[in-house]
Formats: sequence, structure tokens, C-alpha cells
Amino acid sequence: MKRIVIAAPHSGSGKTTLTLGIMAALKSRGLSVAPFKVGPDFIDPGYHRVVTGTPSVNLDGWICAPGFVRASFAHHAAGADIAVIEGVMGLFDGIDGVSEAGSTAEIAKLLGAPVILVVDARSQARSAAALVHGFASFDPGVRLAGVIFNNVASPNHERVLREALAAGCPKVALLGCVPRDAALAIPSRHLGLLTAEENPLSEGFVEHLARVIDRHLDLAAILDLDESEQVHQVHQVHKVHKVHKVHSVHEPKAEPTVPVPDSAAPPVKIAVARDAAFCFVYQDNLRLLRESGAELCCFSPLQDQALPAGISGVYLPGGYPELFAEKLAGNHRLKEEIRGVVEAGMPVYAECGGFIYLTGGVASDQDVAHPLVGIFPVRTRMLPRRKALGYREVELLAESVIGAKGTIARGHEFHYSEMEEMPAGIERLYAVSRKGVALEPEGYRYKNCLASYIHLHFGSSPAMADSFVGHCRAYRKGSLT
Repeated sequence: MKRIVIAAPHSGSGKTTLTLGIMAALKSRGLSVAPFKVGPDFIDPGYHRVVTGTPSVNLDGWICAPGFVRASFAHHAAGADIAVIEGVMGLFDGIDGVSEAGSTAEIAKLLGAPVILVVDARSQARSAAALVHGFASFDPGVRLAGVIFNNVASPNHERVLREALAAGCPKVALLGCVPRDAALAIPSRHLGLLTAEENPLSEGFVEHLARVIDRHLDLAAILDLDESEQVHQVHQVHKVHKVHKVHSVHEPKAEPTVPVPDSAAPPVKIAVARDAAFCFVYQDNLRLLRESGAELCCFSPLQDQALPAGISGVYLPGGYPELFAEKLAGNHRLKEEIRGVVEAGMPVYAECGGFIYLTGGVASDQDVAHPLVGIFPVRTRMLPRRKALGYREVELLAESVIGAKGTIARGHEFHYSEMEEMPAGIERLYAVSRKGVALEPEGYRYKNCLASYIHLHFGSSPAMADSFVGHCRAYRKGSLT
């Protein structure tokens, strides 16, 4: 199956826009496209889904073991004509300055995929070829197969760029030169774009983007890249790395093992919040829950007056509930029902935006409080500057709905909000670290409700999905305390 990685020297080069354009152009030619995003970002995958009609999947080599990354890719790309993998930041940027962990280059090597480098050629001429030469030679294990020059000013600018690349990097194909076009800009907020839910791409925008790609890029050459050189074979493991033991990401990263599902156990219904306020979730978290025996029932805290019938657990993913705080606060019936199931001991897992939803409320810019579910007796307020960003590793300090004591998992934290200090009487279950440096304990538990700012990836410790589903089954049977 064909695969390409679209990378850049740095953020802001036009990588996301051109990725969307290539996806749209390929789809317009009748090809089925499997979209992927390197790293923990949730916003770009939302736009991938809008353009391709298929959920986009995060691939992260620091959070998850190599075997899990390969297995996830094989599963989600199965049946597609081509996989298009959008990189993160610069091609070689990852968790630190000395390793490839968490980088686009790491994923390209794991999947044996050729890399297309998107270079912002604004205010550059021959120097752009020197930049490409450096990226092509930096790591021999990365196959930089082609380059796209973006923001090209004129036909003469394009001519110079073509001459420079042909002379300085003859082995790197020039796949096209895209002219400057203000109509292709996508609005942004915080670190990234507005979400696809807030800023739905119009049909006209997508069509214009596809036309630009068709006119200025050599799609035939792009489709041939994966066949121009023998690529690594990806081990086809369709059931991902589930380990029924305490899993530590400090251990050597092993290849996935094939689980033996309990086919006799009936599915257990778990409600999952999915709407414009709760749109950030790792697709593999949902997949692992399903493979562990969950029947996922989506609901909207913005629109629905009640939880889905017959559920035995609730998953509240992240998003931007602060943007919808007034409407969420006004849905009194659903808030009361969620408080009721928490008090009844139902397993509830919430992350970031889902955590905010379970607090006492959100203060607006005018300091008007919008009362929310109120499980955790603190309020949240938004800040003008980013409060937290980066990878996180957690160790469970006690048994919980997502695992046994000592379970280690990895994830990501990113938010512009801060909470009042959590009362000392609320249990902290996470020992949190960043690059080996201990941070404040986190992971707050009330009864069987566990909430945190950290988006944990179940693929970093796949027994977490088994644990949550198992606790939901125990609740259904009445055996969960």
C-alpha cells in the first residue's frame, strides 16, 4: 500500500494546507486516502477527516512502542489506496535535541515511507536548495524523496528554485511550486488552527485547494514515490499490542502481541462525549476500548438531555468546553445525570476538557461563572498565555479504573486554562514526570471517577483499555465497589 510522509523544516511552512490539498486532489481522482498525523495534535486530524471522510489517526514514537505504531498504521491503512501522513513541527524535531523520539523522521523510518519536504520559499532563492541538501543528508535512514516549494512569488522565482535544486540536490525530485495564495489560509488560535468543528472548511475552499494542487504539483510523481525504491515491510498485526500485565514504557519497547479476546463476554456500553466541545480523542483509544469489549455510545453534552441508555461507564475526552461553557452550563438535566452516575460509583474517565466539564465551572472573560457538573470543587479560568504544553509520563500510585498500581503510561498536556487549587482531600493518583523531572501529582479521583489534564494514549499501556472495560463490566454486575 502506498504511503507518503509530508514534512517541513519548521512549523508554519504550509504543511497542513498542502497536506489537505494533496488529500483532496487524490480523493477527487477516486482514490481512498487513509489520513495520519505524527504527534499528539488533535486539530489537524479534524481537518483530515473533513477532507477525506475518514478519521485521522495519531502516530507517536515517543508515546507508543514501535510495534504499536506499525500495528496501528497497518490496521487503519488497511484497504486504502494510499496513506498520507502529515508530520509535526520540523522533520527532525522531537522530544529533545539529541534523539529522534517523537519526530516525523522517526515515524518515516518506522514505516519505511518516503518523505516530501514542504519548504516555504518566501524570501529565498538558491539558499532553498542548500536547506534541502542539509535535510536530505542529515539522517541517511530518512529517504527525502521530493520537495514542494511553497509561497513562490513569480515564474522567475520558480525558475531559480528549479535550477538551484537540480544543481544542488539532483536526487531529490521537485514535485511542484505553489504560488502565494491568501485564499488558502486557515484561521488559527493558540498553537494551532481553529478546530474543524469551529471552522468547517467550505466545499468551495476544498475544491479550490484541490485545483491548486492539481495545477501546481505532479501528483503522478507523488504516487510513484513509494514505488521508486524498495520500502520496509510493515508487519501486519491487526490486533494491537495488548499486554495483560503492568506495562512500563521504561521497558524495552516490544513488538505487539496478539490478544486473546473473551468472545463469550457480552459487550459493555460506554458513553463517549463527542461534539464540538469534546472533539479531541485518540482514535486508538476508542479502538482499544472496542477491542476490549466495549460498545461505544456517542452523546453530545451540548445537545443531549440524557446519557445513552444502558451504559456502564462514561468517557469524557478533551476539547474546548470553555468556548461552549454557557450552553454546557444550561444543560441541567444532563449535568444532574452525570453527577448521579458518579455518585453511584459508575466508572468515569475524563481528560483535559472532560476534566474541566467535571469541575465547578468556568469563569468567562467577564469573570461570569458558568456552573458545570461540580464533581471536583474547583473553578477553571482561561489565561491569555499558555499554561502547559508537552509530553507527560504518569505512574499510577494506586489501583484505578484504568489500571493497577505501578502502571506507567504516556500522553500529552496542552491547555490555556488553570484551576483553583484542588482540595487536599481529593486523592491524587498520578505521579507525573516530564523528561524524567517530577511534576506535581495529578490524576484526581472521586469514587470511581478519574480526571486529569493529561491526554493519555492507551497505546502506551494497552492494558488500560482492558482495565476500564473490566471495571465497567464489574459495575454492570454490581460487583464494583
